Amino acid sequence: MVDYLVVGLGLAGISFCEKLEAEGKSFRVISDNSQQASLVAGGLYNPVILKRFTMAWKAKEQLEKAMPFYQGLERKLNVKLDEKIPVLRKFASIEEQNTWFEAADKPGLDYFLSTNIIKNENPSIDAPFGFGEVKHTGRIHTNTLIASYGEYLEQNGLLQKETFDFSCSEAFNDHISYKSIKAKQIVFATGYGLKNSPFFNYLPLNGTKGELLTIKAPDYKETRVVKSSVFTIPLGDDLYLVGATYKWKDKTNMPTEDAKNELLEKLKTFLQCDFEIVNHVAGIRPTVVDRRPLVGQHPEHKNMYVLNGFGSRGVMIAPYASEQLFDYIETGNELDSEINIDRFTKKYYSN
Repeated sequence: MVDYLVVGLGLAGISFCEKLEAEGKSFRVISDNSQQASLVAGGLYNPVILKRFTMAWKAKEQLEKAMPFYQGLERKLNVKLDEKIPVLRKFASIEEQNTWFEAADKPGLDYFLSTNIIKNENPSIDAPFGFGEVKHTGRIHTNTLIASYGEYLEQNGLLQKETFDFSCSEAFNDHISYKSIKAKQIVFATGYGLKNSPFFNYLPLNGTKGELLTIKAPDYKETRVVKSSVFTIPLGDDLYLVGATYKWKDKTNMPTEDAKNELLEKLKTFLQCDFEIVNHVAGIRPTVVDRRPLVGQHPEHKNMYVLNGFGSRGVMIAPYASEQLFDYIETGNELDSEINIDRFTKKYYSN
């Protein structure tokens, strides 16, 4: 009997496993890598919603948990994960500059928004009104993290690479049984794959498809993230990530020509140098109707939990939400009411 069975090994699963290990809990992980959201994510941590110059939900608290979390993983896995990189928001007008200054005066935002307008000195960018800079930002190399963490679990005999088969699971009062594994608790951290769960498919997980391009642009010479109608993230070797799209109907992980054309059209509104496309990927972000995560206990099966719905900000939210869930299970601490799946209990009983 182990303390926990964790299903899924994206940002949510990894964060929860780390919490379990830190607290001396035994666990096993089941993952089939079917969900691509964490793998194809840009990996940016940026506390500001740059469309409206507002603070993302609980961004400061999340960053306070996330930074030590990723630093600890770097030491443990002996890999480089956290790359500090400024985010520049291209201004479209004088009015936008003024709105930025107004936002930078607000408590909380003043810590993150620089009040210096950065003049554009890159001939490959059309930005006559310059940029605003977001401070304390960076990028987590999510591909490296997921690959390295999977290897770590495998080396320690903690990972089973397979699709979770619900027909092989059984819930008892004091434990969950799955094939040869018995666990006191089970946590589903399966991203958009939660839609396949007979236990949690009542939750309003929408799923938003996002697509990203990788371009090679030798003349771009930009070392910062630039956000306009799309963002560009420097990867080194003249490579840049360009993204992202938001589509609500298509739920496949297949890249589309439509999304590629949309990204190129937006990119060409400010990028003024030659480039070539070298990669194109897609994934489904686990998004929720009310834009808040899905964390908590099943309405009937009291040893069954969910950790999901982080949308496009998983890098920031995952460590925060994992700690919330662990403390809820182990010490009875109340979950943040905004993320507690209790808010959808009526949907469960009306299904």
